[in-house]
Amino acid sequence: MICRMRSLFKGLSVLINDATPISAANVIVENGRIDEIQLGKYGMPDETSFDEVVDAGSLLMMPGVIDSHVHVNEPGRTEWEGFETATAAAAVGGITTIVDMPLNCSPVTTSLKALQTKLRSLQHKCKVDVAFWGGVIPGNKAELRPMIQAGVVGFKCFLIDSGLDEFPHVTEEDLHPVFETLVGTGSVLLV
Repeated sequence: MICRMRSLFKGLSVLINDATPISAANVIVENGRIDEIQLGKYGMPDETSFDEVVDAGSLLMMPGVIDSHVHVNEPGRTEWEGFETATAAAAVGGITTIVDMPLNCSPVTTSLKALQTKLRSLQHKCKVDVAFWGGVIPGNKAELRPMIQAGVVGFKCFLIDSGLDEFPHVTEEDLHPVFETLVGTGSVLLV
């Protein structure tokens, strides 16, 4: 979920990439995406136009890491790892976004209802951004587009036993209608 806001992140020690020396910079973020990087500047004459101003001072400001393969076991198996502990650990490691895999939680994320259950379970627990993979199992083709509309970044399936009875593997015959359903959505399928 992306916040609709305009933010200014300013710092004296900003790392943009390995080809640019660490220097002062303003990073302007519009609606959750970097819109502009102003190298060699620290702050702006009028910062009141921003919804949020974050001053890193001399602390190092740098791009965050996205971990696209995380198994958060909430709901259902939170004692293994829940959103609170998974996202706190990610933040400590410099990870700013995790993408949660669709299995190991209960229910597995193979339907819109299960995704909504998962979304309710993470409220007020996350220390970093969270995105979700949906699951493809035999017979859930009708769930895919609603899950895309609800925000999943793509889908995961197995061609062999996943190790969980509630996340059965698909066959080549199962995949053909799934591919037809995903055409034109911009979504991906991890096999």
